[in-house]
Amino acid sequence: MNLLKTTNKWLNKNYSFYLIAVILLWIKTYIVYRLEFKLGIDNDLQKFLLFVNPISSSLFFLGIALFFKGKVRLWTMIAIEFILSFLLYANVVYYRFFNDFLTVPVLTQHGNFGQLGDSTLALMNGTDIFYFLDTFILIAIVLFKVVKTQSRIQRRGILSVFVFAIMIFAANLGLAEGDRPQLLSRTFDRNYLVKYLGAYNFSIYDIITSARSSAQRAFADSNDLTDIENFTKSNYTAPDQDLFGKAKGMNVIYVSMESLENFMVDEKLDGKYVMPFLHNLEKDQNTFYFDNFFHQVGQGKTSDAEFMMANSLFPLPQGAVFTQKASNTYQAQPQILANNGYTTATLHGNYKTFWNRDEMYKSLGIQKFFDANYYDMKDKNVINYGMKDKPMLKESMKYLEGLPQPFETKIITLSNHFPFELDKDDIDFPAADTSDTVVNKYFQTAHYMDEALEQFFNDLKKSGLYDNTVVVLYGDHYGISTNHNAGMQQIMGKKITAYENAQLQRVPLFIHVPGVKGGIKHTYGGEVDVRPTVLHLLGIDTKDYISFGSDLLSPEHREIVPFRNGDVMTPKFDSVGGKCYSNPDGTLVSKDNCSDATDFAKQALDLSDKVVYGDLLRFHDVKGFTPVDRSKIDYNSDQTVNTPVDPNSESTDKNDSTNTKDNKDK
Repeated sequence: MNLLKTTNKWLNKNYSFYLIAVILLWIKTYIVYRLEFKLGIDNDLQKFLLFVNPISSSLFFLGIALFFKGKVRLWTMIAIEFILSFLLYANVVYYRFFNDFLTVPVLTQHGNFGQLGDSTLALMNGTDIFYFLDTFILIAIVLFKVVKTQSRIQRRGILSVFVFAIMIFAANLGLAEGDRPQLLSRTFDRNYLVKYLGAYNFSIYDIITSARSSAQRAFADSNDLTDIENFTKSNYTAPDQDLFGKAKGMNVIYVSMESLENFMVDEKLDGKYVMPFLHNLEKDQNTFYFDNFFHQVGQGKTSDAEFMMANSLFPLPQGAVFTQKASNTYQAQPQILANNGYTTATLHGNYKTFWNRDEMYKSLGIQKFFDANYYDMKDKNVINYGMKDKPMLKESMKYLEGLPQPFETKIITLSNHFPFELDKDDIDFPAADTSDTVVNKYFQTAHYMDEALEQFFNDLKKSGLYDNTVVVLYGDHYGISTNHNAGMQQIMGKKITAYENAQLQRVPLFIHVPGVKGGIKHTYGGEVDVRPTVLHLLGIDTKDYISFGSDLLSPEHREIVPFRNGDVMTPKFDSVGGKCYSNPDGTLVSKDNCSDATDFAKQALDLSDKVVYGDLLRFHDVKGFTPVDRSKIDYNSDQTVNTPVDPNSESTDKNDSTNTKDNKDK
């Protein structure tokens, strides 16, 4: 009886409901950390910080409700608990595929979210209701009057709460900095920030960082280019003189191979190659195949790959350039080629507003944009993110044949995208046999894409374009995240460690050049290196352009591959998660072995960020280069080209480019 009285008395104190809310949010958050996020806990201090870091943010944010009194205080506290729970859950869903945390720039890309329905649902499950259990408990406490309406708290008491929260955060940050020096000032994986400071504190850090980056353009001037020009000129790699200009005047077609990892090119299932066309293409006499080529994307994924391919600049540390800096001045390859008499275009089986492409493409100098409005978007041709690869590539031929030559085009495939779904009629290859259905289906969608690419090459040959066209096939980013390591371990036949996961960031790169002897290249490189490589093949030197990449075919090629999360890959040593490993055995070695590469990578990433955030290329003049006049590019106008009629099409007018708005946003 005395215990019950004591409990009731405590429950009706001014701070009782607040403390219950803090404890529930704290414990729930810690459980989520351990169940959902792979944060790489290496020592006892990190374990301790992971446990305590939700306390300061729980005290601080829920403390805002203490300024109110009575029922308003209680319901305000419940609302804050729900908002923080929703933010945490949103991070859980996002992390399940991207192995990353939401940032302000990603949230501003809300226009894309409506088209991600199937992928998002695949990442959710019924037990996720647990992540809102604390909110339900608090509601029950109020509704059943477990606590009474509470009086106003003195401001001195509220101030004490906030001081206590800040003191805990300061102690947390001090311990974190001791374990990971310069945590907030260096470019680290967001996993580090959440591990040390917590998901809620990371959100505050992200808001501050985003606001600071937004202000950089306003204060930038031409003097900011000096260090950047010195860096890029000193690291310029001259082209191979035997290859320079070998493709001069040829058409160029880029094909973005959605989510394709390099191991799939030579992978077999039941004795059959998963991608027999690409497997044979790597041995084609006119094809350069790079088997140590890495994606380098950040949160912009496919759009980041496009950005690097076009500009030889790195993507942003947070969010996507396509949505944040679409109106910047760039020295993009499409505009460089447009200055040299090329027609430039993109073909994509989704609508032009997705990833803000209709705005970004103008700044890149892409003159024509054949989006979903130009394709037969009947249900039988569409799945997941847009048009299936086979019908999309088939229908694209008439636009390619109708473009004035020489042209540069980019084609974006979609079918090999998470959650790797295909219609039953499109499946003609077995699924893998692992404990992970996502990994299993990946083999089927990759095989489907391979068949679509073979069909596309055959159609290029029939059209007469093949013999005068450079075709660049590249994997845009990883396909299988580390959340599916259990299934991947069954495929690879070994444990997927942090080092092994870094090796799986290889994506294929094929550059097919008619009449030029190719070969398999073991050179280390990344997506930022492709622009100088292709331009040098076309006979356009890049020494006067701001370029952070290095010609993959140059005898002087720089084999350092930086990643946005701070990892760096080189032929001899890899820096992964702040540790240094020797190649190819993955043995841990002294960090000194990686220091030169990591120092170079950090400088390159920082300088590239200054270019993009400050829009510094508006101050940079290159002889013979005329920047884009965005006002002269209009994707809403008639983009009709001399397209031949397909006698096998079901109708003669379904793809009439004068009727481009009928299917808009349907």
